[in-house]
Amino acid sequence: MPRHTHVTADLAGIADGVARKREGLPAPQVLAIAPGIEFAAGDRHRRFHAASVGKMLTATLAFQLAERGRLDLDAPVTNLLPASELAGLFVHYGTDAAADVTARHLLTHTSGVADYFEGPNDTGASFARRITSHPGERFTPADLLAFSRDHQRPVARPGAKFSYSDTGYVLLARAIEEAGGASLGAQLHERILAPAGMDASCLLFHTMPGGATAVGEPGAALDLAPILIDDVDLSRAESLSCDWGGGGVVTTVDDLHRFAAAWHGGALVGDGSRAQMATIEHRFRAGIHYGAGLMQLRYGGFFPLLAGLPRTIGHLGVTGVHLFSDPARGITIILNLHSTAEMTRSFQLHIRLLQRLLRATR
Repeated sequence: MPRHTHVTADLAGIADGVARKREGLPAPQVLAIAPGIEFAAGDRHRRFHAASVGKMLTATLAFQLAERGRLDLDAPVTNLLPASELAGLFVHYGTDAAADVTARHLLTHTSGVADYFEGPNDTGASFARRITSHPGERFTPADLLAFSRDHQRPVARPGAKFSYSDTGYVLLARAIEEAGGASLGAQLHERILAPAGMDASCLLFHTMPGGATAVGEPGAALDLAPILIDDVDLSRAESLSCDWGGGGVVTTVDDLHRFAAAWHGGALVGDGSRAQMATIEHRFRAGIHYGAGLMQLRYGGFFPLLAGLPRTIGHLGVTGVHLFSDPARGITIILNLHSTAEMTRSFQLHIRLLQRLLRATR
C-alpha cells in the first residue's frame, strides 16, 4: 500500500474519532494539505461562516492599499474616517484619544477601543446573548460602532496594551472603504476572492459568490452550515449580520486553502506586507500570539510537551474555524467545528492532524 494511503487512513481515523463525539452537530469540515497529501472530511463543499478568520482577509486588504499608497497605516484615524464615526469611541478618562489612533493600532488590536462582541457592556447581557435572543435583528456597521459608543468604554489609551477588538476591525474596514473608494464587499471580491479563485465565497448580507448584491435571506440561499453561538444556530438568522469587517466572510474549506496559497505565494501582498502581518508582538492567550491581522500558534503554550511542533500562522474563528499554515513544510490545516462550544475540541483535532502530517513529511 502506498505510504500516503496509510497517512490518509490515519487522518480519517482522527477526524472520525472527533465526529463521533459531537452529538447533534455535523461532522467537522476538514481540509489538511501537505506535500503529496490532500485529506478532506465532513461536507467539503458546504459553505460556512468563517468568523474571525475573515480578519486576515480584511488586514490583507489594508496592506494592499498601503502598498498602493492609498492608505497610510500610521496616519491618525481622524484623517481616515469622519469624526462622527469616531466620536466617543476613544474617550479615556475624559480625554478623547482618537487623534492618537492609527490604522496599524486597529490592525494589531492596540487601539484601546472596546470590543462589541465579547467585551463588557452596560446593557446587562452579553452581545452574544443579544444576537441569540433576537435572531431577527439586523445590524449595520454603524450599529456596531454605536453599541461600543453607547454601552462600552475604551480599555486603554492607544498603543498601551493589546486587547482584541471586533469594533476595531469595523473601523479598519470603514477606513478601507474610504481609502479604496468602494464597499468592503466589492473590494474583497475584486482584490482577494477573484484573484485567489475563491468563487464560492462572499461577504454575508452584502454580496453573493461572484460579487452580486446579497439576497434577502442569504443564509438560506447559500445553505450555510450550522453556526452555533452559545448552542443557538444562527446560520439562518438576521442577527448574524453582526459580523462584517471582523469576520463576515462565508467560504468553503477549499476556498480558504486557495486564499492561504495565494497569500503565502505572494499573489495578494508583497514580502514586506506579509512580514509586517507576521511580526508577532502580542499574546492573545496561552499558545496564541498576534501580529497584524494574523495569529501564530505556539503549541507549547497549550501543553509543554508540544513545544517541539513548528509554529504555524493564520487565524482562528470563535466557532472552531481554523486556517493555519506552516509554509516552510507546505502544510495547511483548515477546520470548521460549527460551534463556540467546540473550541477546545477543535485544537485537539488540529494538533493531532498536524502531528500526523509532520511524521509523513519528514
